[in-house]
Amino acid sequence: MKAEGTRILGLGHAVPDRRVLNAEIEKRLGLEPGWIERRTGVRERRWARPDETLSALATAAGERALAAAGVDRGEVGLLLLATSTPDQLLPPTGPLVAHRLGLSRAGALDLAGACAGFLYALALADAQVRAHGRPALVIAANLLSRRINPAERASSVLFADAAGAVLLGPAEQGRGLLGQSLASDGAGYGLIGIPAGGSTKPFAADIDEQDTLMTIADGRGLFSGAVGMMADCSLEALGEAGLSPDQVTRFVPHQANSRIFSAVGRRVGLPESVTVSTVAEYGNSSAATVPLSLSLSHEAMPLGAGEILLMAAAGAGLTGGAAVFRT
Repeated sequence: MKAEGTRILGLGHAVPDRRVLNAEIEKRLGLEPGWIERRTGVRERRWARPDETLSALATAAGERALAAAGVDRGEVGLLLLATSTPDQLLPPTGPLVAHRLGLSRAGALDLAGACAGFLYALALADAQVRAHGRPALVIAANLLSRRINPAERASSVLFADAAGAVLLGPAEQGRGLLGQSLASDGAGYGLIGIPAGGSTKPFAADIDEQDTLMTIADGRGLFSGAVGMMADCSLEALGEAGLSPDQVTRFVPHQANSRIFSAVGRRVGLPESVTVSTVAEYGNSSAATVPLSLSLSHEAMPLGAGEILLMAAAGAGLTGGAAVFRT
């Protein structure tokens, strides 16, 4: 049966136990105390132990969302895993996570949308629930600590490991995604990336190890591109929903760094009081930051019926977008 709307049935998140404080990184890079927090808003982040896997972290977040919802797992029709750090390049990690969660009748796949991956997955999941009337689970997870170049200041100070999950289910008309705007700008393709490991530069014995790690080639260009894309998409999504910024009850931005999402909030006209910020304690885990922040925000103050959520993200690609969701 088709559904006219969607609703959030359950939220969950998971992070590694290991806390990495700024002092550890500042000492290694020769930075003065307090430099990282002043520039990024990050005070600490979570990094996985060598024996921890992306699939385990994603499964833990998904388990919490499913348990919170209390649904029959056999009814879940789809699992979308937004990640840039799967367990392996092949096969995708999504089916393994679905298996571990007991989603016996669900399709599953990975979605490589970098920092905006969760928003793309949410848009697809919302459409799938409306088309078929079955719940869909979206998980975003990354182990970015495995791809940090420890000698590069720009990536060393920001990136982290985390997972967040949202289970969507059918609802009455007027709930779920009311407006969305997805965007890309391939002119910024080289701003941030991992040079080796794809088909253009496959792994080989003579590959420089540095080419297998993340590099930010142009931090200023990435900053301005992300702010512009997130702000423009937010305004477009609000316009499609027929809503104004002052009707937003929670703004859940990608936690790239505090200066980026603060700038987006100012451009859109959102009061600082509605912005959900987790970057200080958890850093930047790419696609995972939005569902992680949403889950933590719900844990602190449960979502009420009829709330207007504005979610926005932008990152490597450039890819980005925004979504307006009525709970």
